[in-house]
Amino acid sequence: MRASLLQIDVNETESVDSRRVRVAALVREQAGADLVVLPELWTTGAFAYEGFGAEAEPLEGPTYEVMAKAASDAGVWLHAGSIPERDPEGPLYNTSLVFSPSGELAGAYRKIHRFGFDKGEAVLMGAGAELVTVRLPETTLGLATCYDLRFPELFRGLVDAGAETLVLPAGWPERRRSHWTLLAQARAVENQAYVLACGTAGTHAGVPQAGHSIVVDPWGEVLAEAGSGEEVLTVEFDPARVGVTREQFPALKDRVLGLETPRR
Repeated sequence: MRASLLQIDVNETESVDSRRVRVAALVREQAGADLVVLPELWTTGAFAYEGFGAEAEPLEGPTYEVMAKAASDAGVWLHAGSIPERDPEGPLYNTSLVFSPSGELAGAYRKIHRFGFDKGEAVLMGAGAELVTVRLPETTLGLATCYDLRFPELFRGLVDAGAETLVLPAGWPERRRSHWTLLAQARAVENQAYVLACGTAGTHAGVPQAGHSIVVDPWGEVLAEAGSGEEVLTVEFDPARVGVTREQFPALKDRVLGLETPRR
């Protein structure tokens, strides 16, 4: 498979509408890729909490429409990052959207673990409750978002649901970049899966972003890593290596805890 991670610079001087148009053009430029991935909350900025309410949109709102068209035009599977979703019957959600090469919605994931420690996203947005996987012809994607990376039980649940490639859009801060790399590799190793983690560049509400989008293989080896600025990170990887790795080193078969209570 060929995957392109679009590490978008979320510049506060650029309007949301202008950014949608610009990013859609970048997606179209990836024609020939199998999968394109965008970051978390790239329309608003992951730390621009004050704008979440004003920029929130229904699931099938402006970003949905523009990204569906871009996926169809490019003929790619598109993980369109996440948007601040306004549920007409509930709170806001940090929701990821995945489109098929025909522009159909193939999956939507509401972020389960909200960041902020009783402020920001943690109080402004509701928590998702469902694990989401999306079946591609070559592999099954498991969806997670940013802060989710710190919670290994979510990823183990995705693997139990059949995930082989874990896709994580993020708006990760520069000051914790070492954690970003460490945790991406840990999730790959412990689940014997690929990890495609796509971050943002620039500064969100005064918070410098880490960038350094990364692709890790099932043995924890880094296949590709971006720098700190806006960049298209493209990598080719073999989805079959997941099955080979799990067969050659069958650690997942030796699980005890989390499956059932051991008998004494």
